[in-house]
Amino acid sequence: MAHRNRRQYLMTLGLAMALCLAGAGWALQHGSFFIPPDDELEPDTPDREPPPSQFEFAWTRLAYDSPGYQFGRNRNSWTTDYPKADRQFLQGVLRYTRLHARRRETVVRPSDTKLFDFPFLYVVEVGYMKFSDEEAARMREYLLRGGFMVVDDFHGTQEWNNFETQMHRLFPDRGIEDIPVSDPIFHCFFDIHELFQVPGLQWLYSGRTYEKDGYTARYRGIRDDDKRIMVMINFNQDLGDAWEWADLPQYPEPYTSQAYRLGVNYIVYSLTH
Repeated sequence: MAHRNRRQYLMTLGLAMALCLAGAGWALQHGSFFIPPDDELEPDTPDREPPPSQFEFAWTRLAYDSPGYQFGRNRNSWTTDYPKADRQFLQGVLRYTRLHARRRETVVRPSDTKLFDFPFLYVVEVGYMKFSDEEAARMREYLLRGGFMVVDDFHGTQEWNNFETQMHRLFPDRGIEDIPVSDPIFHCFFDIHELFQVPGLQWLYSGRTYEKDGYTARYRGIRDDDKRIMVMINFNQDLGDAWEWADLPQYPEPYTSQAYRLGVNYIVYSLTH
């Protein structure tokens, strides 16, 4: 076990160092705290990879309606950190694991006929998420039939209340529970022994790991009748920013490493439970 833990530590450290070194040259060229606009970070390059059906795993982001949401040029909350966070995280998946994983993300909506082709969903900014009755019914069916959903990047009481309302529409008969660090989801690939708050990029200028009144990180979940976690909830956290800015030298390595470990574990858990 000690050898395995040491190997995992070295793998994590190696990825973090590689990403930091890659970002160092960029930081020197553009300035130590300059963040380029989104269109410079991720040009809309054509997706020339084979279709998701030809891979063992396809990273899939859920698109949903978010009425009234607008942040800068972003009018849809589900697109936050998209697609850089997804693609940069997938580099870690391919490095850490032997999964035959697609290098590019896939996007589906609850109403898409292909929803059930993708057993893993990543969902962000759920404080603004709204499901229609039809979408709520499809998401309930999707999860009860073996689907797995990771929720990330939402903070504070107001955003929690909206998310909890949407989940109650899916599962009025199931509660949301805290997931202890001893749960298999934190040990199915990496052995994670400490759960702490992973902050967004705002940490660089605010010095705070929390946003709004989300002072404390919560790892929560919704289980099916067999005690399998169907919905993994990362509340008061921002794993997506930790992936997206892993190449920014100023963003702390411990947060990046934790986010990569958690993300990989969630994928492995979804494929094995």
